[in-house]
Amino acid sequence: MKRRCWTCVTVAVATAGLGAGGLVGCRGGGEGTPAAAATAGPAATSLVGERVSPLLFANPYAHVPAQCYIETSAGSQNACQYCHNNGLFLAGMANNPQAGLAHNIGNLQTDYSFAPLDTTAPLATVNRWENTLYPERLRARLTALGQDAAAWDMQAWIREDNWTAARARRGGDPRNWDAGAGDWRLFPALDPADLPAGADGFVRSARETGGLFKDGSQWITGWRSINFMPYGIFTPMTGSVSGIYIRLPAPFMQKDDGSFDLATYAANLDLVEKAIQDRLTPADGTAYRGMARTVPLEKGVYPLGTEYAHPLHYVDVAADGTDATYGPFPGTRARRVKEVRYMIKWQDFKHYHFRPGDKEEGKSIYGNDAQGWIDNGAGWYLAGWIEDAGGTLRPQTREEMMQCLGCHSAVRKSEFPSFTSGTGNTVDSTWALPRKFAGAIGWREMDYLGYRADRSASAQTTPGRATQGDPINRGMNKGEFRHFLETVVGASLYGDMPGAMNRHFIGRISALNRYSADWPAVLDTSSAEAFQASQALRQKLMREFTARRGHLRADGSLEADLIFPPAGDALDGARRYRQVVATQSYKLGKDVFPETALTFRYFRTPAQAHGRLDGSAYALGDIIVDRPVHLDAPASVDFRLGSIRTLIDPNLPYTAGGTYNPEYSPLLEAPLRFE
Repeated sequence: MKRRCWTCVTVAVATAGLGAGGLVGCRGGGEGTPAAAATAGPAATSLVGERVSPLLFANPYAHVPAQCYIETSAGSQNACQYCHNNGLFLAGMANNPQAGLAHNIGNLQTDYSFAPLDTTAPLATVNRWENTLYPERLRARLTALGQDAAAWDMQAWIREDNWTAARARRGGDPRNWDAGAGDWRLFPALDPADLPAGADGFVRSARETGGLFKDGSQWITGWRSINFMPYGIFTPMTGSVSGIYIRLPAPFMQKDDGSFDLATYAANLDLVEKAIQDRLTPADGTAYRGMARTVPLEKGVYPLGTEYAHPLHYVDVAADGTDATYGPFPGTRARRVKEVRYMIKWQDFKHYHFRPGDKEEGKSIYGNDAQGWIDNGAGWYLAGWIEDAGGTLRPQTREEMMQCLGCHSAVRKSEFPSFTSGTGNTVDSTWALPRKFAGAIGWREMDYLGYRADRSASAQTTPGRATQGDPINRGMNKGEFRHFLETVVGASLYGDMPGAMNRHFIGRISALNRYSADWPAVLDTSSAEAFQASQALRQKLMREFTARRGHLRADGSLEADLIFPPAGDALDGARRYRQVVATQSYKLGKDVFPETALTFRYFRTPAQAHGRLDGSAYALGDIIVDRPVHLDAPASVDFRLGSIRTLIDPNLPYTAGGTYNPEYSPLLEAPLRFE
């Protein structure tokens, strides 16, 4: 039964230049309803959802991604630092430190703690991501449906447009955040027909109905694209690429007299960027400009009514936005989208109001399966649409969207709690704007370091090149991609090494080229000691490689082999993902490897050993399906938490192969600098 939860409060958020746009959320009192963000107008129809306990889901821990269950090769690979860190917390930008500063959260770089949702819940140390762990089972399910993945024309598939038809189902006024009724009411009001954005990042429309005010011969829709530095997720090499678009409410587009003005809007967007990237100065003042002058300007906080649209595309390495044959999108973005995601900040959440550790994991998730949205418990509605078995977009269920809460949430405890989670690397539940390239280069379509396709390339060779270098991380004064290579020693947060990358290192790193050894083309799995030694050697050689600037071309641009897959590899990755689509098994994992990644297999020495939950022992090379928990002290705060160490050593210096980095922060240098 659908019902309103307790008290519904109307948050008047001006959108679309219509004076309308009431946001109705379900929380107690008048919390989060500043008049500063409001414009008078009729309230939109209430968003009504229902609550469900995650304990009813097939995977009650879907907010813990499959990457969190990998081994670290005795600490030589540390993908954990990129989500589980204290950097933003120490800068006063977030409230979710996850590297040892809060006892009730623990150190998620050093321990597989995996806290259960409550004292009676299933244990969280069990890896339930079956598609990622057992790709052969996924293939078997596809065969049982009578389908043959080898027969699919994947190039034709990724070049089909499934976004336009979905956008047409939204209805309503595209200048409003809420279409007002129906299952597609929160589908983002961003029309792919209006893309790509202009050179300044603003999305313009030739149709008056799609815009808020005139700009020359076209209409400004309010959306602006963001170009940011990715890592380890949503990159061409990992099989998914993004477009990211932000829109602020109408008052941010208006001068003091209420007239719309692009310069005022651009100035306010620049202030949002500086607030989210911790770059505000006294010269910026304490409030936004124009009609938004009563909205306070605070670091780490978005203004009420901020919207995000995030189309997640398949990879098409021939697409760089310069040839209509391959579609309008830059940076390897195919026409076909895997998902379209949306966020709107409906409540005035501020991270500094809540102390570390007050997460509400285990509480019910509020949302609407038919309409494809959930409340993230930290001031935002998240909505998502994903492919059905035939490739047409459909609303996601709360069970499917729980995966989004793993990152896009924060710490919050309230009178009427809702499920929250989150990581240490997001600012106000977001990840893209904190990583935006500062200045004009960051206000344009996401192009993956200025990708340019080489259409003469074969299906097995480098498909193009980057035209941009490795941006400097603000806290480390080192290239962001360089640090990723040195600490993950792979292409993604899984610590995997795709064939294209491996071939590049084999060809470049050798004793003949005056490296300390030849690159281990294959990791030695004959024993735990041999495996760890060969992975440690890879790390050592990788650091020699980056110290020589081997990850960069002579012109300073990033080596294409390290981020752009050959066309054949990209289509193979799309084929594997389409098996998930065809079987509609997203809740079992969206990341599928040709075979189980080595980082999910057991290669521990006797001194490092652990068994299964049932007490049985792992054999060399076994897939790690679960890890033990603390059961010896029921009165302890550690009771039923994971008891196994990651083997990342906090005391091992970086110069000796250490990877521990509790103060990692995702923020880049500004003004922008490159390695």
